[in-house]
Amino acid sequence: MARQLDKTACSEPDAATRRQWWAEFEAAARRPLKTRFRYAFIKTYKPVMDDARFRAFDTTADYRRWCEENLPSWLGYGRV
Repeated sequence: MARQLDKTACSEPDAATRRQWWAEFEAAARRPLKTRFRYAFIKTYKPVMDDARFRAFDTTADYRRWCEENLPSWLGYGRV
């Protein structure tokens, strides 16, 4: 079954949206580099993955099996 392309998701932004994006970009560019780095990375809690300080596996197969058995699918560590 062929998937339909949602043209609204791919459409060009209107002029007002582009002006808003440009204003936000210019405001961010005026901030000191240290501030820009602080806001550039967002810490997101990852269930199970963040619950232990570290994990070690003997083989890649062991790691993949652990991911499939323990991690939520939305994290994207499952096999395709």
